[in-house]
Amino acid sequence: MAIQLYLIRHGRTEWNNAGLLQGWGDSPLVEEGIIGAKKTGEALAHIPFTACYSSLMKRAQDTADYIIQGREIPHFHHRGLNEINFGLWEGKSSASLATHPEYILLRTKPAEYQAEASQGEKIADFHQRIMQAFWQIVARHQDGDKVLIVAHGMTLTLLTAVLKGLAWQDFRDEGKHSFVQNTAINIVEVENGKAQLTAFNQVSHL
Repeated sequence: MAIQLYLIRHGRTEWNNAGLLQGWGDSPLVEEGIIGAKKTGEALAHIPFTACYSSLMKRAQDTADYIIQGREIPHFHHRGLNEINFGLWEGKSSASLATHPEYILLRTKPAEYQAEASQGEKIADFHQRIMQAFWQIVARHQDGDKVLIVAHGMTLTLLTAVLKGLAWQDFRDEGKHSFVQNTAINIVEVENGKAQLTAFNQVSHL
């Protein structure tokens, strides 16, 4: 029997609506985000979660709390689930950076993004951090456990791409993979040390 992990991106936030890079910065969930989180909780109410993990960002923690909806499920915070650190670009609009050569690399050729102008986190380091966190969480559980993970757009897009079998360098290739939507349901099953993405970007509950 496999360990089943439900990967959820946080609900929509003020900075999402404003088109700002959020990263390790934070902004509150907007009404749409709260409603989405509650609907996700309703859709998953029948799942007997063993534990819940969210990042250190309040937007992820609040989303997890709305999904859990008062159930007695242990809720842990894991730094490895944090969004990518955008450095000096935190809080800047994506529109204002649209023509910046380094930002273009971030969006289209992640392996070549060196974070020199942003002084943020390189994608190679980001990838290593996420995968380490994912397998650390898996190691804490046993066959039959069902685990809720609430994290972020870049975090879960990269993670699901790799679990789908893509190279991390291709996680922003729209021809191969899609960006994870707010409060979409993604499911991973891990059995005998092997992970398989069994559901991706499910939004029928929203």
